[in-house]
Amino acid sequence: MRENRPVRAVVQRVSEASVRLGGEVRGACGRGVVVLLGVAASDGEAKATRLAGKVSRLRVFENEDGRFDRSLLDVGGEALVISQFTLIADTAKGNRPSFTRAAAPEVAEPIYDRFCDALRELGVHVETGVFGARMQVELVNDGPVTIVLDL
Repeated sequence: MRENRPVRAVVQRVSEASVRLGGEVRGACGRGVVVLLGVAASDGEAKATRLAGKVSRLRVFENEDGRFDRSLLDVGGEALVISQFTLIADTAKGNRPSFTRAAAPEVAEPIYDRFCDALRELGVHVETGVFGARMQVELVNDGPVTIVLDL
């Protein structure tokens, strides 16, 4: 296990997804990806920009032969991006996860925003949840396909 865990994204290929807060839909997407994004205290906006590039070009969509050969950009897919500090959990000791390596909200939110903006700059339609809020996420994982990205 690395001493400084990086910004981490869990990318799930979906046919549809939404995020609710208090029963109200706050973000939704059709064919594309749900990105759960965790930011570590040691991360910066440059990592978020690089990770957005990687997510946008990640070939998890099938071509005519059924092979993973197309990216979010290739298929014109959408992204629903949700902040999730629990991805930075340290579970090495005991049964209670430690979140000491996760960035404080005032540090993490601009990095989360930068990630979303970088995806938009690449041409991806991006919807979001509400940063730091307790939300309900609904999705139809297509495949299922789930990829964990660290940068």
